[in-house]
Amino acid sequence: MAFSKSQIPFTAQHYLVCGTEDCENNCQFYCNECHQPMCEQCRDEHQKSPDTKNHEVVSYQQRKRQLPEVKCQAHVNKDVDMFCEQCYVPVCSKCATKDHGGHTFIDLETVYAEQCAIYLDKITQIEEYFLPTSQDLLKSTKTDSTEIKRIMKSIRTSMRDDAESLKKLVDAVTSDNIKQVNEQEKYLLQLFYSQEIKYNDYNSYLDELTKKFHGYLSSKTLQTLICDGTMNLKIDPIPETKPVSPVFTAGQYSKEDVTKLLGRVTVPNTKPEIRKIKPMETASTQLKYTGEQRKQDREKSDMKQTLSLSSSVTKVREYKVPGVNNVYHISLGKSGRHWGSDHFGNLVQTDLQGNKLQKIQTNGGYGYHTVTQDEDLIYTDRKNKVINRIKQGNTITEFIKTGDWAPISIHSSNIDGDILVGMRKDGEAKVTRYNKTGKEIQNIQRGNKGQELYDYPHYITENINGDSCTSDTNKDDVVVVNKSGQHRFSYTGQKSGFWPIGICTDLLGHIIVCNGFLNNITLDIIDQDGRFLSLLLTPQQGIRCPRGLCIDDDNNLHVGQENTNTVTVYKYLQ
Repeated sequence: MAFSKSQIPFTAQHYLVCGTEDCENNCQFYCNECHQPMCEQCRDEHQKSPDTKNHEVVSYQQRKRQLPEVKCQAHVNKDVDMFCEQCYVPVCSKCATKDHGGHTFIDLETVYAEQCAIYLDKITQIEEYFLPTSQDLLKSTKTDSTEIKRIMKSIRTSMRDDAESLKKLVDAVTSDNIKQVNEQEKYLLQLFYSQEIKYNDYNSYLDELTKKFHGYLSSKTLQTLICDGTMNLKIDPIPETKPVSPVFTAGQYSKEDVTKLLGRVTVPNTKPEIRKIKPMETASTQLKYTGEQRKQDREKSDMKQTLSLSSSVTKVREYKVPGVNNVYHISLGKSGRHWGSDHFGNLVQTDLQGNKLQKIQTNGGYGYHTVTQDEDLIYTDRKNKVINRIKQGNTITEFIKTGDWAPISIHSSNIDGDILVGMRKDGEAKVTRYNKTGKEIQNIQRGNKGQELYDYPHYITENINGDSCTSDTNKDDVVVVNKSGQHRFSYTGQKSGFWPIGICTDLLGHIIVCNGFLNNITLDIIDQDGRFLSLLLTPQQGIRCPRGLCIDDDNNLHVGQENTNTVTVYKYLQ
């Protein structure tokens, strides 16, 4: 299909030619009245001409699309040239007066130009963003395939190296065992040889003794037989010493034991990684993008939504934790499954609908369980002074031994996976930090002036800046210590009577704490520097005895109470 010079499409891979007769220059401008493309020289002449000097001449990209000639179906002699805003249909002038009385109309050419601009914008988006981005992702997929081959090759190499290392250890142990057996054999053979000599000597002794006794029998002298012989009737006992033979005890092992030694390949139970896609740049239909405009658009699209405290708190929903008397503590995993516990030691896992998945009996406590980055639940056993782990397969294993200290509260960091544990021993208290493998890396017990920081750390959590925040029910305050172990501040409430219980933090660094004091029940919210912000919830909003607190992935606050196994979920950020 051939195009005239004035019909060359916007997206054609061809330079635009001036529409003035006999002019072959490149088109840069467009006259909206004449619907004619023109070069810079023809534009200047066009604007100098008395007949066309008032015409609207714009850059070609800003041109109005020429309305195609379409006849009205009802009035075949009339062109459709208006648009009815009430009926949202194109009409001719006769339709406007006959069928659309009192309606308002827009120039159809304007509507047509706007619609064309929208489609051109979409075309530009496809050509400048979606198609190149998809092509880049295709390339990255091929690169990822190469990378995964490299990773799997590295895994195979590591497996072989580990197996070879284990083989060497097996060979070394076997060699040591055989050497030990050889030495024992040599010793025993020497012992048997010495015993052989001993028995030969004993047999010779018996031969001599027999001859001696025969001599007594053949004696003609009664004195010798009766008196002298009787005095020499003693026979030395037979040597009975026999070496104990060694016994080989075969090793007890299984395939699982060997797997633990050599490791195994697993795929993390996480959502597939979302490929990083550059922000979409919205194409302009009025002006061609400049480099600065593109930069501004990227900055706008990269801006994250800003959250702030809402002026009011809204109740979102409720759910029950079956199998518990009350809800003193709540732990949430990324899978959406909840762990709730009461102070009698009942620890229950439920799904999003509140259905019980499993229940275990523990020694109880307050904030004594937490979910790790690996989605395992870990909980304290203060009676046996250990921290246990429950993997997703429901297997309970001993994770950390805490020595003489009884673990009271626990929290797994969302920042680096470290584990914070509040402990107590002989009237003293401390907070110990372990890494994710269970290695002790820090102990916090005293402040900068040597003062005891804790008395009974019932609940502990971590803020976004790395501060550990402990709710100490005996000291009646919230103790906040930075990651270096330096005491930052203590929060003691707003009114007379402050008894801190459940505590949590959110992604803005707010610290939310339950005040369970009988005549002053509130949920206080302070910032990460200890400044009081507001009373988030009071008895007027339905809370009676708040205990357990946590924040979910949607930034909603879950509140468990003492007098019920129902958890109430609130929205407090906007």
